[in-house]
Amino acid sequence: MRIVVLAGGIGGARFLRGLKQAAPDAEITVVGNTGDDIHLFGLKVCPDLDTVMYTLGGGINEEQGWGRTDESFTVKEELAAYGVGPEWFGLGDRDFATHIVRTQMLAAGYPLSAVTEALCARWQPGVRLLPMSDDRVETHVAIEVDGERRAVHFQEYWVKLRASVDAKAVVPVGAEAAKPAPGVLEAVAEADVILFPPSNPVVSVGTILAVPGIREAVAAAGAPVVGLSPIVGDAPVRGMADKVLAAVGVESTAAAVALHYGTGLLDGWLVDTVDAGAVADVEAAGIPCRAVPLMMTDADATAAMARAALALAEEVRG
Repeated sequence: MRIVVLAGGIGGARFLRGLKQAAPDAEITVVGNTGDDIHLFGLKVCPDLDTVMYTLGGGINEEQGWGRTDESFTVKEELAAYGVGPEWFGLGDRDFATHIVRTQMLAAGYPLSAVTEALCARWQPGVRLLPMSDDRVETHVAIEVDGERRAVHFQEYWVKLRASVDAKAVVPVGAEAAKPAPGVLEAVAEADVILFPPSNPVVSVGTILAVPGIREAVAAAGAPVVGLSPIVGDAPVRGMADKVLAAVGVESTAAAVALHYGTGLLDGWLVDTVDAGAVADVEAAGIPCRAVPLMMTDADATAAMARAALALAEEVRG
């Protein structure tokens, strides 16, 4: 079985770990969001790609869900001593090494997809990890502070500001001119199942779909497309997805996110059991929907979620 997953960071990475347990013999291709990418200290940082790589490769800090385990922060402290920022984005010493290697390879002319493959050769994540594009795409968020409207990088909005102000708009800068990375469209076309994990539907999965050609390929794919709701009980399971959903005019409900993706993309949708009342609304819109436990409390619970998604895919396949 060939499975394609459009994934963001922590939620996508943890779901992938459960998917590997649920379908150990499957060929899994992960199309990773690069809209969160940022240049810091002269280095190219790819938070979502690295979170998937570290999580599946056994190097993730499990407690926080991002960054390396057994991390130290000597370089960060030394930079701060020199007055070099930003101090709000915490790169650890081990993590710095990844970004140094990536930046050196990019400077030598290798595309991001080739660099990602090279980094994964060390971590052996057990999936094929592809960036959504080799081109630079950065998600920016429009905010209003003291009556002044300005745009900030998504990382500043999410990490520094902690989404403490309303998002007025979300713009994947550069996406309209980007091209899918090599292998992305082929993987989608050849897939037996396409999954949208419980990643942020606006700045993770949504940014991937903003790259010209990817949304069209998913919509035209012969494989069933099944998504899992990142909203449980009218609130994000993790993070502050409600803030960016509001920016695009979408309510923070399991049904509203399904309708945001729409029948043009989704062939099936899973909601949590606490949102079972939403099943009828989703199905009324023409999207088969089932209510199952969607809290990734441990590996077995996550694997059960993945099995439910694959079962729904098989059901809608007819």
